[in-house]
Amino acid sequence: MSLVHRSSPPEARVCDLHDQHDHETSGTDGARPSRRRIMQLLGAAGVTGAVMSAEADPAMAAAVDVTAAGYRPPEGLAQDSPAKDSALAWITGNSDRITGLNTEIWENAELSLREWKSSLAEAEFLQRAGFDVRFGTAGFPTAFTATYSYGSGGPVLGFSGEYDALPGLSQHKGVGHHDPREYVHDPFAPGYGPGHGCGHSALGTAAAAAAAAVAHSAKKHRLPVTVKFFGSTAEEALIGKTYAVSRGVYDGLDAFLDWHPSTANATGWGSSTAMTAVTFTFLGVAGHGGTPLGNKSALDAAVMMATMSEFLREENLAPSGRLHWVINNGGDIPNVTPEIAEISYYVREGSTARVQVLLDKVIAVAEAAAKASRTTVRHRITSACWNQLPSKSFAELMYDNMKRIGPPRFTEEAHQLARDLQESLGLPQRGMHAEIAELTPPNPVFLGGGSTDVADISWNVPTVSMGAALAPIGGKFHTWSTAACAAAAPGQTAVVAAAQYLAATAVDLITQPERLKAVKDEFAARTQGITWKTALPDGYEPPMYEPPEWFLKKTRQSWPPDNITWPPRRIVSQEKFSSLGPELAPQK
Repeated sequence: MSLVHRSSPPEARVCDLHDQHDHETSGTDGARPSRRRIMQLLGAAGVTGAVMSAEADPAMAAAVDVTAAGYRPPEGLAQDSPAKDSALAWITGNSDRITGLNTEIWENAELSLREWKSSLAEAEFLQRAGFDVRFGTAGFPTAFTATYSYGSGGPVLGFSGEYDALPGLSQHKGVGHHDPREYVHDPFAPGYGPGHGCGHSALGTAAAAAAAAVAHSAKKHRLPVTVKFFGSTAEEALIGKTYAVSRGVYDGLDAFLDWHPSTANATGWGSSTAMTAVTFTFLGVAGHGGTPLGNKSALDAAVMMATMSEFLREENLAPSGRLHWVINNGGDIPNVTPEIAEISYYVREGSTARVQVLLDKVIAVAEAAAKASRTTVRHRITSACWNQLPSKSFAELMYDNMKRIGPPRFTEEAHQLARDLQESLGLPQRGMHAEIAELTPPNPVFLGGGSTDVADISWNVPTVSMGAALAPIGGKFHTWSTAACAAAAPGQTAVVAAAQYLAATAVDLITQPERLKAVKDEFAARTQGITWKTALPDGYEPPMYEPPEWFLKKTRQSWPPDNITWPPRRIVSQEKFSSLGPELAPQK
């Protein structure tokens, strides 16, 4: 996320977006950038800059919103009502269950596509709240859709739930220094277990609590509505929602409410970066490291690709772009020339069209590396998402509710943990963000940032994103320090506050039809002339892991789903040793 000052909510979304509580401006006082500064930024961006005309890049133009100086958010959008009071009271009355669910998912710390226990815990929470739960959404074993309906003719509101952890971020909760909960004792490759360094334990929990609260209120006050909760897998890999959208999973919604843990309490209407994730597989020939002549090292190819791709940064990477990579398979032991090596890239830009231009250059680098190393290379797209389409009117309604409810009420224990973490990380010891950040327009120059698979939903239904402070001011996500907070005092406070913000905003959409109409009218205007099409390639099959038998039985699923090939095709090198030419004649 980038700043979750939520001047740009998707940037506050982090999951892959990650935030810092700093202003999205060039000054230190939080002021909007001057016209001179804007022109400097535009000059820095040059012909590849991020301010686009609709003719040049309609997807980016629809997402960028330049508001005149002196903006003041409207007041009086959020309205008190018995229905809202009931929803908020339900959250307060069930706070122990809510925080308990957060703790349970945090302790599971399950990785993307394998959230067996976490998805079940969240689904059972919603079943107890009266929802009908169906597993296997879009073919993903750990994805589910939970539905609650009261009456007929009411709006259809969606909530977004995630529950995957990240590798290598294990950490004991409530501990202010790096102390992995799971340490991997390997004499050659020590490491740490998975952890909720992005706060998804809280994310899914708060969204589920909000959905349940709205359902409770609708029943009590006889308000026609359909509440749909989407338990989404593999957000950390940006896989779950992008593919589900392409399968029509989110069709029929009137509005979609999203949040993400943050370092600030904020919302906004900025965009995010579009992204394509791609893995390159190099195939060579193994051989003894002591007699390397004729071997073909796939690792050499991956290293060459990594090195060459770095040279793209000066002349091919605009300020709105990002390019980062990891070698996720580079061999096992130095004495065996690696026959297979894989390097994965995230290619980000302001729109899918701009991503494709940069991706083509990365692919060309891979082909050059293969040619130079005499290996072969193939690539596969593992995920691809759009930039997020924001909603100003939706953000204004969310902001008004956040102001009326107030910031999270952090205890001294929460602030002390935050200060301890800040000291460990070399940051100013400012504790937790205990206010609602001002709603400000997004930066008129799009300078890139994180990505989210919620973005694809946003082009199909009006979507709002919000951040609630779960980690210390100045901290970052995808870190052990966030895992320390997620189920400790800061996270348990944030999860309740986030549920309140989401539920209150949803109730307003039900009780104030004019608010929902304004959101839908803005969405229609922004998407006029633009047809969303998935950025995933034709014939795409999402990656999956085979579930354990107990999980299939519990969720009443069969394996494999009909949208993938199982077992997957094996990748086996058929390369030959490299020739050194004719044998040299012996010297006389």
